[in-house]
Amino acid sequence: AKRSKLEWKVDLPIEERPWNIGLIIGPSGCGKTTVAKTAFNKELISGYDWDGKKAVVSQFGEMSIKDVCSALSSVGFSSAPSWLRPFHALSNGEQFRVTLARAISSGEMVCIDEFTSVVDRTVAKIGSCAVAKAVRKKNSQLVAVSCHYDIVEWLQPDWTYEPIGNKFEWRSLRRRPDIEMEVRRCTVAAWELFKAHHYLNSTIHKAAACFIAEVDGRPAAFASVIHFPHPVSSSWRAHRVVCLPDFQGVGIGNALDEFVASMFASTGKSYFLTTGNQSMIHSRARSKNWKMNRSKRVAKIGATGNKSLSSSLSYDRNTYSFKYVGPSNVEDAQEFGIVPTGLSQGSAKPAARPKGAKRKRRASN
Repeated sequence: AKRSKLEWKVDLPIEERPWNIGLIIGPSGCGKTTVAKTAFNKELISGYDWDGKKAVVSQFGEMSIKDVCSALSSVGFSSAPSWLRPFHALSNGEQFRVTLARAISSGEMVCIDEFTSVVDRTVAKIGSCAVAKAVRKKNSQLVAVSCHYDIVEWLQPDWTYEPIGNKFEWRSLRRRPDIEMEVRRCTVAAWELFKAHHYLNSTIHKAAACFIAEVDGRPAAFASVIHFPHPVSSSWRAHRVVCLPDFQGVGIGNALDEFVASMFASTGKSYFLTTGNQSMIHSRARSKNWKMNRSKRVAKIGATGNKSLSSSLSYDRNTYSFKYVGPSNVEDAQEFGIVPTGLSQGSAKPAARPKGAKRKRRASN
C-alpha cells in the first residue's frame, strides 16, 4: 500500500443511560485519542493557559472565591498554601488536580486525555477516587482517556470503551478498594515534612504527642495531640492534622485523626477538635463519632488589644468545635503507650507518659 492507514468503527451508546464517568482505555497506539477527538472534540481538554504570575486560585474566571475553594477541595486539593502559588510552581500531582478542578467546575461534560499519566501510580489511584467523588457530587460528566488499567477500580467509571477489540460495556459501581495505612508514633521532628501544607501556620507545640500514617510505605498524614489543663475537667485537643496533597480527597487525614481520638478517649478525658477547615468541618458534621459543641465562633481581640497571636488563633475567622463521642480504643492505646497495660475497655485512667515510637498493625480505612 502507498499509505499506512488505521480505521476504527466505533459505537458508543452513551445516550441509552444516564452516566457521570466514562473511560476510554487501552495501550499506547490503540486509537484512544483518535476516538476521543472524534467523539468528544468540543469537550476535549488537554490543559489550560495558566498565567505564571498569578496564583491558581485566582484563575477560575468569574467564580466566587468560596466556589473556587470548594472546587479545589472537592478533587482532594485542600492545601491552602499551594493555592497561592502559580501553576508552574506546583507538583505534578497538584497540577493534575487543579486542572481537573477547573475543568469540572464548569458543570459541563469534559474529556481529559492522558488521564493520570503524569503522576505516580499511588497518586493516580487516590486522585482518581477523589475526582470521581467530585464529579458524582456535582452530577456532571467526565470522560477520562488513559492507558493505565490500575485506575479502573478507583475511578469506578459508569462505562468503559477499549479500542482494542472495539469493546464497550456498561459497568456496575462497586466499592473502591480499601486503603491500608500503617500508623506509628513519631517525634515532633516529623512535622517538618508536613508543616508547609497546614492551612494556618507551620508551628507545633514541643510537648505534642505525634503520629504519622504511611500508605504503601510513604508518609501520607500527620496528627498531633496536646493536653489542655483545666482545674475541673482537663481534656485532650487535636493540635495539628495534615494530609499531604498527593493523598488528599479520600479521608486518610480524617481516619488518622479519628484513630488517634479513639486512643486518647480511653484515658477517660474528653477529646476536642477546633477547626476552620471546611473539609474537616463537613466530615465531622456527618460522622456519628463526633458531636458539634460550638459553631461559627469568631474570637475577638481581648481588652489588651494584643494582635500578635491573631495568626495562630481564630481571630476574625469562623471556627467549629467538635467533641469525639465514638468508641474508645484501649488495645491500641496500650500498644502506643498512651495508657498503662492491663486496663479493660471503658476504664478511665490518666494517660501514661508517652513511650518511644511503636508500630501499629495495618488498619483499613
